[in-house]
Amino acid sequence: MRLRTPLALLGAAVLVLTGPPLLTTGSGAETGTQIPGLRFMVPNTPGGGYDITARTAAKNAEDAGLTHDIEVFNLPGAGGTVGLARLVSEHGNGKLAMSMGLGVVGAVHSNDAPKTLADTTPIARLTEEPDVVVVAKDSPYKDIKQLIDAWKEDPGKLPVGGGSSPGGPDHLAPMLMARAGGLTPKDVNYIPYDGGGELLASILGNKVAFGVSGVGEYLDQIKSGELRLLAVTGPERVDGLDAPTLREAGYDMDFTNWRGIVAPPGLSDAERDKLTNLVTELHDSKEWQESLKKNGWHDAFLTGDKFGEFLEAQDKRVVSVLKELGL
Repeated sequence: MRLRTPLALLGAAVLVLTGPPLLTTGSGAETGTQIPGLRFMVPNTPGGGYDITARTAAKNAEDAGLTHDIEVFNLPGAGGTVGLARLVSEHGNGKLAMSMGLGVVGAVHSNDAPKTLADTTPIARLTEEPDVVVVAKDSPYKDIKQLIDAWKEDPGKLPVGGGSSPGGPDHLAPMLMARAGGLTPKDVNYIPYDGGGELLASILGNKVAFGVSGVGEYLDQIKSGELRLLAVTGPERVDGLDAPTLREAGYDMDFTNWRGIVAPPGLSDAERDKLTNLVTELHDSKEWQESLKKNGWHDAFLTGDKFGEFLEAQDKRVVSVLKELGL
């Protein structure tokens, strides 16, 4: 995560393989990516960013012939820390991996979790994406200025929903947006949901005034007109979407989220290498590259020890930003 002037977070994004198995005749055996019995855990509910990325990656891996018979399961709870605890308990299990991202980093702090990402084996950071600021199609807010002006008048009466716990990306983005818009972050009425799927129902049902989530999670609803897109939080506009960046709209901040993969502690070098090979081959596949473009995700590939160093830096940055925002 990078902080920009006056403050912004930057990160990059995730992969977890999921979905129904497809038998292939690809070259997974030759490239050392076949892992019989591989299971991938998604630590939030279906429909969230981890889940969508996972299902996309699973299909891509199968189509590329890298592996097959992958079992994927959701284990939601406490912003991803329930899944994290399960992962850490599977010491030495080279056939289990978990999707994660900035949201899990924040949830460790907001939930005082006994296990942290330092207890895992880092495999890869794959993607980065901006968040989107969205409202229901019948919302009175037609643009981002209208929304923020109303928000400033009475922050408590305009709840914002996000698909992560406090300290996660969908919490930090609106807090930074609030500060850039002249609000006091402590006054913001933030309502956390366990993933973008739960958040979507609340936006459409007008239980929150607006929502903040990853661009890839709500592309279909934005394009169908169910959601009105007011702004994107990244430094650049998103191709195919008609909405300004927050900076373009006059709010001095930008923010992007990231997602990645971790595995249990205690893996052998061979087990860790096999998981890394699978993710590396997936990253290099045409199927995955096409999915990056389709979903508005940016390539942010980083593996092994360098990813581990990134995770350590992210943990420190989350603590620093929360303190700076008075949260």
